[in-house]
Amino acid sequence: FPEITNTTTSTMRLSTALSLLVVVGSYGASAFIGPPSTSNAARALRSAVSDNAAPTASEINARMEEIQKKMELKDKASTELSKENLDILFQDEHIVVVNKPAGVLSVPGKTDNPSLNKAVFDAVGCDMGRMDMMVVHRLGMDTSGVMVFAKTREALKNMNKRFRNRDVSRQYEALVIGHVENDEGFIDLPLIRDYENAPYMRVSTDAHQLVLADFTSDDVHKKLLDPPKDSVTKYEVTSREDFGEDQLSATRVTLTSITGRTHQLSVHCAAFGHPIVGDKSYGLGGDAAPNGGLSVDEMEALAYNPQRASVDLQEQMAAASLDMKNMCVHAKSIS
Repeated sequence: FPEITNTTTSTMRLSTALSLLVVVGSYGASAFIGPPSTSNAARALRSAVSDNAAPTASEINARMEEIQKKMELKDKASTELSKENLDILFQDEHIVVVNKPAGVLSVPGKTDNPSLNKAVFDAVGCDMGRMDMMVVHRLGMDTSGVMVFAKTREALKNMNKRFRNRDVSRQYEALVIGHVENDEGFIDLPLIRDYENAPYMRVSTDAHQLVLADFTSDDVHKKLLDPPKDSVTKYEVTSREDFGEDQLSATRVTLTSITGRTHQLSVHCAAFGHPIVGDKSYGLGGDAAPNGGLSVDEMEALAYNPQRASVDLQEQMAAASLDMKNMCVHAKSIS
């Protein structure tokens, strides 16, 4: 983030339940918000939706394949880390906690891309002898911050249980577009895969679910048919700021991911009317649907916020952040 000092502090308490707390300082982030997709697949699907005609399975699958190819190309650009580049905050016989840089994949994916998981495995190893068995959670490629890896089966089992039972609290520092009106609050909006922009996520609505009612896993990817999941984010305003030479309105917030869903923070912030600065997927002009997938009427009904960032402000912020690479969000703590 602009004008933030890089500081690192870590505190760790390991019990039989493997509870932990690690706090690190904010690190530089940057952004680029791309133009909307003009591909044939995207146009065909948007045309079907705008005409109130149910999209076909082939249209949905074509759009999903298009986006997945773009994601795969981006993943290949993941930065490779050496042992010397690792910022290890804490480790003992059970776990290792690392500060992940932005621009690095958490895990390698199907095509064995450079990843933090591989770098940590090469540096410290694990009792299980497999790097994939060290993974208990993930951060997006563009997100920097705290990640914890298991070194023993006991640690893997106990931490998986804690994440599954929502006994883990994760806090993020983010810079969002516009001035958030209230000092704190909750964003409580269920999330679901967006069939128009799969595999991205969106806020679930009855209308969105009805479109998929007649499809089966033989027609479209089974993840698109998963039911909506309850998703809750707590936000706390740290400061209201001006961004860049044009002094554009922005707010620094602490976000607590209570439910930990895929892309939860990005979708919730966008639906709330304050996209994360530099979010090229869920921000204005990204590959995912803007506003968390909500229409104007749905925003009024489900995410009412008279102070949401205007389209004009979001466009100005996109122009002001053209030279940046990653969005402004940092995983600050996990406990």
